[in-house]
Amino acid sequence: MATAVQKITLSSSRDIPFNKLVLSQSNVRRVKAGVSIDELAESIARRGLIQSLHVRPVLDGDGQETGMFEVPAGGRRYRALEMLAKQKRLNKTTPVPCVVSAANAGILVDEVSLAENIERAPLHPLDQFRAFQAMRDKGMTEEAIAAAFFVGVNVVKQRLRLMSVSPTLLDVYAEDGMTLEQLMAFSVSHDHARQEQVWETLRNSWQKEPFQIRRMLTETTVRASDKRAVFVGIGAYEAAGGTVLRDLFESDDGGWLQDVGLLDRLVSEKLTAIADEIASHGWQWVEAAVSIPYGVTHGLREIEGVPIDITAEEQATRDALQDELDRLVAEYEDADELPDEVDARLGEIEAAIEALDNRPVRYDPDEVAIAGVFVSIDADGSLSIDRGYVRPEDERPVEIVDGDTRDEEVDPDTGEIRTPTMQRAVITIGGQPVQTEDEDEDDGIKPLPERLVIELTAHRTLALRNALAENPHVAMTMLLHRLLSDTFVHTNPTGCLEANVRHIFFSAQSEELKDSPSAQAVNDRHERWGDHVPADDQALWDWLTNLDDGTRMELLALCVSYGVNALFERPNPYSGSGVSQHGLDVRMAQADRLARATGMNMVAAGWKPTVGNYLGRVTKPRILEAVREGAGERAAQLIDHMKKGDMAKEAERLLADTGWLPEPLRMSDDTAPADAQPAVPESGDEELPAFLADEGEDDDLAEAEDDEPAAIIAAE
Repeated sequence: MATAVQKITLSSSRDIPFNKLVLSQSNVRRVKAGVSIDELAESIARRGLIQSLHVRPVLDGDGQETGMFEVPAGGRRYRALEMLAKQKRLNKTTPVPCVVSAANAGILVDEVSLAENIERAPLHPLDQFRAFQAMRDKGMTEEAIAAAFFVGVNVVKQRLRLMSVSPTLLDVYAEDGMTLEQLMAFSVSHDHARQEQVWETLRNSWQKEPFQIRRMLTETTVRASDKRAVFVGIGAYEAAGGTVLRDLFESDDGGWLQDVGLLDRLVSEKLTAIADEIASHGWQWVEAAVSIPYGVTHGLREIEGVPIDITAEEQATRDALQDELDRLVAEYEDADELPDEVDARLGEIEAAIEALDNRPVRYDPDEVAIAGVFVSIDADGSLSIDRGYVRPEDERPVEIVDGDTRDEEVDPDTGEIRTPTMQRAVITIGGQPVQTEDEDEDDGIKPLPERLVIELTAHRTLALRNALAENPHVAMTMLLHRLLSDTFVHTNPTGCLEANVRHIFFSAQSEELKDSPSAQAVNDRHERWGDHVPADDQALWDWLTNLDDGTRMELLALCVSYGVNALFERPNPYSGSGVSQHGLDVRMAQADRLARATGMNMVAAGWKPTVGNYLGRVTKPRILEAVREGAGERAAQLIDHMKKGDMAKEAERLLADTGWLPEPLRMSDDTAPADAQPAVPESGDEELPAFLADEGEDDDLAEAEDDEPAAIIAAE
């Protein structure tokens, strides 16, 4: 006959006054963890007791119930109720919902306590995110949610932000198909289609770190720290309808501007408005661009302006600011650290004094009528205005009439003096860089494009100039070398003694050259001395005569430095113009010698390989070669499956701190940078997954400005 299944009997529940409850000594929880007792007490005060206590009757020595009950499960809830009672927020006789088990039950009280704590399933984070979302949808503010669960408002915003991720990806996370860190990375973008596209690309890859997800989601955006974004302002960009992507989980340096076309339009509009305002002052032309090339003023005459005198009121203001500055400096002279408010005030005073000292300049209206202005954006996003440059074709001819010299324009047909007429300034707004057509690539390493080599050697030339100007001894050696060669070797003299420095300007240069540390140092040094050098020939001689030897050496180094030419140019064996192959070899060898003498190092000079200055301009094999030399064979294998654009960006990150340099920036006897990591022998490499062997060739780019190779540099 069948055996009857024994039915389970559940413990009864009833309300027990709080003062009849005591904490069981068999409660297994000893270590504090999770929500604090304070927070739990506040939760009970707000929501009531959500979960009952588990209790057992306390027996006396004869095995009789004493009317008291011990709490083996629910100790933290008991302590929270105890805290509320001590705070007079809970009556000691308040009934507490309890589940009462039999005193003579066969299950140890220790087992009950342990089971109550280990059998509970923690809430999945996604369930918490969805609960927060539901509460906000029902009218609770983020602040109210944060207060209800005793967390910061930013924590609530972060968890709500995760609900902006594609539902498809949320389902993947719910099934443990991705980590929480990866889900956080996807919250950077609000584009669900793009999120899913990126995940589809990375899901079968073992290299799907959060940083890579963020990079792929923001690859078509502009950082908020970009000079264009700083120039326009995030507020103006958003007011125009632009979207800013923010990362609530990591520092994002202000985020990313998603609409690049809108940003460029706003930049152009603002530059145009500024150019219009400047043109209204009578300038003949205004050239505005995001970046003005280095050396753009070569061959232009700079007109002199007269600083406007400071007014009595402005002088009084400056004196007061200087007195306050002196007082604060004296007061806190011995302090180890300045108070924040004092430090801020000192900064304000110094800025105000500098603004008063940098006096506006007044120009001759006749000079303004033939001169122009360059308007650009500095590397920090501030506006740069260079006024007062006259082009050679705009110079007025000098006519002598009755012994009187006048700057008049004469009609070549009639001989009559033309009456000056007001004309609208010609405003030029710089356009975007021209995109080159895609170039098919093969597996071999092609020579570097000639324009790229020229741009790289322009960087090196500028760094050499700066290094030479800082080394008067080497400059003197270099000048004497030139003079002695002319004197004793008889290198085609053109007079009794001619020693001149021909300033070398760059026919091709990268956009970043103007903002490089070398360019800034050279410009600052030139401007510093330009304020002291007399324009009159005799006055210049007298001034030089009275200088000390140290200052004369410094000036010598400055002047000699402008003649440094380490530029690559294509040899011309068929014409007397240009440089021969021998001449180019001598130039590069002497540039190496000068670099050694001055201790110039391109890494120390601030050059790093980026997508713009090298990695995006060469073929994939070249990129892999660079990563292999700079970061090792393993690093190269990690990116060899990528498409060209992604490979270049990842290579920039891998090479950032390696000190790697391309061939044109190395000295002739260098084969690899000194601090580059050695490549791992192929025999020791681990076999990579099959997906890493897939090549993405369809969108590879090779920006080769000139199809003919620079054989002198890139011979394999």
